This record gives sequence, C-alpha cells and structure tokens, in this order.
Amino acid sequence: MKIQSSKDFKLQREVEYGTPEQNKAVKEIVEAVKQEGDAALLRYTERFDGAALTPAQLRVTADELQAAYGQVEESFVAAIRAAAANIRAFHARQKRSSWMDLQPDGTILGQIIRPLKRVGVYVPGGKAAYPSSVLMNVIPAQIAGVPEIVMVTPPSTGGKAGIDPYILVAAAEAGVHEIYRVGGAQAVAALAYGTASIAPVDKICGPGNIYVALAKREVYGVVDIDSIAGPSEIVVLADDTAEPAYVAADLLSQAEHDEMASAILVTPSRSLADTVAAEVERQLRELPREAIARASVENFGAIIVVESLKEGIDVVNRLAPEHLEVVAADPMGLLGSIENAGAIFLGPYSSEPVGDYFAGPNHIIPTNGTARFSSPVDVDDFIKKSSLIYYSKEAFLRDGETIMELARREGLEGHARAIEIRLTNEGKGGDGNGQ
Repeated sequence: MKIQSSKDFKLQREVEYGTPEQNKAVKEIVEAVKQEGDAALLRYTERFDGAALTPAQLRVTADELQAAYGQVEESFVAAIRAAAANIRAFHARQKRSSWMDLQPDGTILGQIIRPLKRVGVYVPGGKAAYPSSVLMNVIPAQIAGVPEIVMVTPPSTGGKAGIDPYILVAAAEAGVHEIYRVGGAQAVAALAYGTASIAPVDKICGPGNIYVALAKREVYGVVDIDSIAGPSEIVVLADDTAEPAYVAADLLSQAEHDEMASAILVTPSRSLADTVAAEVERQLRELPREAIARASVENFGAIIVVESLKEGIDVVNRLAPEHLEVVAADPMGLLGSIENAGAIFLGPYSSEPVGDYFAGPNHIIPTNGTARFSSPVDVDDFIKKSSLIYYSKEAFLRDGETIMELARREGLEGHARAIEIRLTNEGKGGDGNGQ
C-alpha cells in the first residue's frame, strides 16, 4: 500500500454516476421495461444473465424455497437465525409511534406514522452472493410494518434459472415469500413501473452494481430509493497500540468486495504504517479473491501518516467513510470528535465484519462521502409521516390576524382571505374587502 502524508493525500473517488454509455444503456432498459413490461424484462434477463425464462418462471416457487434448505449447511441456517435475532432487536428500538398533542384551547397537533405499503428489495448475485443483505433490508421494513415485501435477485448465468440457495434460505428465514429471479436495471424498472408479473412498489432498496445504481437514480421520483450506493469503503484510524495483522485483515475485508473499493489506514505511527503495508502484502497473497483485493488496494488504497490522532480525526471527517474503525488506546475518548462516518467500530475486537453480519446495526451504509449528510438504512426508511392539525375555534380567532399578516407579506391575498372570511363570519376582524 502507498504510504504518504496527509498533505500529499488526495482521495480519488470513483465517480458513481457512470459513463455516458452506461447511462444511455440504463435509460434504454428502463424505458423498454416501462413500455413493454414482461417482454422486455425477459429479453434483458436472457441477454445479460443467460437465463431464458417464461413469465411463469419469473417467480420463485414455495417448493424452490423449501428445497434450498437441503442445499445449505445446518450451521448456516443457525448463523442466519442468530444474526436475524440481533438485527431485529437492534432495529426494534428505532420504531416510532404516532402522536397527538391536545392543547388547552382544544387544538390538536400531531404526527401520523404509517408504513409504506409495498417495498422492493434488490439482492445482488453477481461477483458474490450476499444473504446478509436480505436480512439488512427486510427486517427494518418488517419492523416498520410494511405488509408487502418483494425481493428480486439475478438468476444464475449460463442458461440456468437457479438462485443461490443461501440467498433463498435467508429470504425464507426473514419471511419473504414473493421473490423474482431477475436482476440488473431491468429488475429496478420492473419494481418501479410494474409488469404483468410484478406489481409496482413504493420504494426500492438494496445494493447493486453500477447499472442497478443508475437505474435507481433513473426511477427516483416514481418510487423512493434508499440511496445511490458507491463502492465499499473502510478507514482505520489507529495508533501504535494496534495489532498490525488485525488492521491489515480489516482493510482487506473491504478491498475484496470490489476492484473499486477503498481501504485506508490513518495513523500517527510510521512504524505501524510500515508494518501494516508489509502485512497487507503478505495477507493478499493468501486471499482467495486476491486479484480483486489487489486492484482495490493498488488503485484506491492508502496509508496516511499524520502528526497526531487529532489530525487523523480531521482526515476522517473529510473522508466521511462508510466504515470507520478506531483502534487506539482510548477509542471511546475519540468518539466525540468523529462527525462523519456511516458506522463506527471501536476497539480491536469490533472488526468490520462483526457489523456486516452479526452485531445488529444495518450494514447498508452511506458511501462516497455521503455520510456527511445521510445515514444507514433503518426503520425510518420504511415509514411515511403525515402532519395532523385540528385547530380549535378559540385558537383560530386568536391567531387569525397574525396568519393574515404573514400571508399578505408574501403577496398571497387568497391565503389571507381564506382566513378573513372566517373571521368576518364570526364577527371578528376584516372589512370583507381584503383590508
């Protein structure tokens, strides 16, 4: 890994909005599915995934879900159940309730919380299958009370129509029974606009490749989306108390995701920097996904040497990483200064995969510096809020003139007269001529 000072470091973020060719392709796919429905959906599924399907084959059957259990280890089922319990317990604390405030004059103000009716979950199936993403999307939606959750995931390539059995088992354990074997931009378009086989949804969530991300951006406004996710990121802020082998392993845990993932160490210790650089190279040679991780480390990885942990925190806040590990003598003491990070892992045993799979917080986290203004997926992503106003007569007569003053200062006489006509009818204020 390249070792450099904070003054020399410039993060070259991969532009997540795609090339002109990718954008054009996505627009064409989305429009075709919008206009042609299943015909376009099946055509693109055969072209991109090598699976020639009929409309009847799009939906995964209950028998296929059950059969998937025979294709996975019992230890995996136990692990998924344990992770699901932790994720459910964490997200249950986020649930909101409607509320109303009855004031002494009889006015009622409040907020009505309702779940979205139908949500589409995208689960990747390309370079790697991610059963954990099923849990992270579905469980918060369930806790929010979403009654209809539909999942899409690409079929196997090479002319087969199967789906990774680990994904299917995770879906069954999470309670998802409406699953379609379709992926890419065409799946996003089907969820947004609907086809004869797939009913449209209110929101699409879940990570995917650049074509999925661009398609989500294309349909935003027709439906809601969780985010436009970029490549995975990890920053480790560490002092000389950190174990170099642990730091290197955690950096590679994200580098192996994607050639465009970024893994960065920020440290005031030159000794740690040198040792981690050597350890990354040693561990890379033993990693099954070495080619992917090496491309990530060489193109988007770095070790930044700073003067102090305080300067290191400044660097972290500028990077606003998806994942931040703080491995220092007093990690809790540094927490208050960290402003921008999607998920914060404190101490040597809070390895990033602990959060990815098991601890309970969501692993769908803002990327590409967007942790400056956005948050991990949670229960709030699957609700909508309505404001409630019941104004009493007493309050209206008291406040009417003030409301008219504000309306007229904005030049909206119709607003003012909607108040004035009531005041006049009640024998209070106004002369009926807008004066």
